[in-house]
Amino acid sequence: ALDHAKELLATRHTTLETADRVGLSGSGRLHDLFVRWEAMSPGEYAKGGAGLEILWGWFESPFGPALIMGSGKGICGIGFAAEAGAAETMTDMQSRWPNASFVEDPSALAPLAEQAFPRAGSNSAPAQLYLIGAPFQIKVWEALMQIPTGYVSTYSDIARVIGHPKAVRAVGTAVGRNPISWLIPCHRAMRKSGGLGGYHWGLPVKRTMLAWEAAETA
Repeated sequence: ALDHAKELLATRHTTLETADRVGLSGSGRLHDLFVRWEAMSPGEYAKGGAGLEILWGWFESPFGPALIMGSGKGICGIGFAAEAGAAETMTDMQSRWPNASFVEDPSALAPLAEQAFPRAGSNSAPAQLYLIGAPFQIKVWEALMQIPTGYVSTYSDIARVIGHPKAVRAVGTAVGRNPISWLIPCHRAMRKSGGLGGYHWGLPVKRTMLAWEAAETA
């Protein structure tokens, strides 16, 4: 796995400054052509989700059971249970917005699930995301969404592009707190040394995602 990670950095590394050019050439695809997002205001975020109703449901994905959460403004959470298990994944996601109300409604979320994991030949609309986080976290997540499919970047690259080149550790923490895994592609962030780094839902899931994208863009 480490050798594969180093190979990715050697052959599929983008510095983000060049992400637009890379993403629009060949089989690479710019993430923001397929994803739209808006962010919760800092004042609303400080309330811990108070007054926010979040729908949730379980769906199958290429990476195992996926917990999808959404509000009227779009997808606000995706977690994976292949390693952690369903109960732990649910508790983890709910703890991010402790004052929100959670309602199980998979039928209402089905269109959002199709946006997140479109079937072959699907004409689903671009995924609409609702980013719920602190301002620094949101800057990191927006940078992650500029890494094209099939490419990777490093935590230090991300720190530099958001204007905080010395905040590599804080960037790593924000990457780990990403609530919308896969669509905010934190799996594309790696260590400068070539190590995979961590992954909130387990390194096997990260490896599977990277391999899946490599096959898609080969």
